[in-house]
Amino acid sequence: MSPVTIRKVEKGDLTVALGTAFEAAALVGVVLFHVDPTRRALEAEYAATRLAVLPAAIHHGQVDDDF
Repeated sequence: MSPVTIRKVEKGDLTVALGTAFEAAALVGVVLFHVDPTRRALEAEYAATRLAVLPAAIHHGQVDDDF
């Protein structure tokens, strides 16, 4: 991945290919899918603790992921 692509992923740029976003998530250890709801909740909490240390400009608020 190029530095430009990484910056786009970090900013949530919608022009980033879905596969690239999945690859970036895997590289940094973000689990995107899990069958067990308890595990999903734990992963979401873990992600929130990592996001807490990032600059406020990156935070986009709540995401409605209830499909």
